[in-house]
Amino acid sequence: MKLRNILAHAGVYEAFQRLVGAERERRLYVERYVRPQVGDRVLDVGCGPADILDSLPSVTYVGFDMSLEYIQSARRRFGSRGEFEVGTVNQAMIGKHNGFDLVLANGVLHHLPDEDATALFTLAKAALKPGGRLVTFDGCYVESQSSIARFLLKKDRGEHVRDKESYLRLATGVFSDVTASVTDDLLRVPYTHLILECRRERLSDTSQTL
Repeated sequence: MKLRNILAHAGVYEAFQRLVGAERERRLYVERYVRPQVGDRVLDVGCGPADILDSLPSVTYVGFDMSLEYIQSARRRFGSRGEFEVGTVNQAMIGKHNGFDLVLANGVLHHLPDEDATALFTLAKAALKPGGRLVTFDGCYVESQSSIARFLLKKDRGEHVRDKESYLRLATGVFSDVTASVTDDLLRVPYTHLILECRRERLSDTSQTL
């Protein structure tokens, strides 16, 4: 059985995450880039077992994932701390909510072809309040990265690991305010991540362009 198939099981995935230092990774990622505030409304697209909740303050959390096993794991572990739904985010779901301060897509984009990635950016923008942010987190190819990091990226379950410019091209096709950060210090093993922060325009910003 391939590694990517083994990691589809929630228990194995969580054990692997502990092995490579994912708890520290999540904590630093949240502190540096997500920067949540108490009371924020958070939508987590592809939430997996919702491990990130351990690093979030008191927020209103809604997590979606295609894996029933991951969602069942999240429900057992976190209970009423969030809503955990099996399936994909769509316009109908967005219409049931009053808007989110944060949309997270952690390790999602590198699983999606360009067309689906663009659809995710578009849905995220529609789900955000004015001034809200989409934050994404994915493996990334860069020049002169270590051979180990490149090897691990090639073995990733996602089949659409990109370079920085390719991720940015997708993001800026939907959002006008995008910040990209490349880092290689989040895991115990050599690995390169790209974090995108995409902000929806505030109403005052939109009015100035009219």
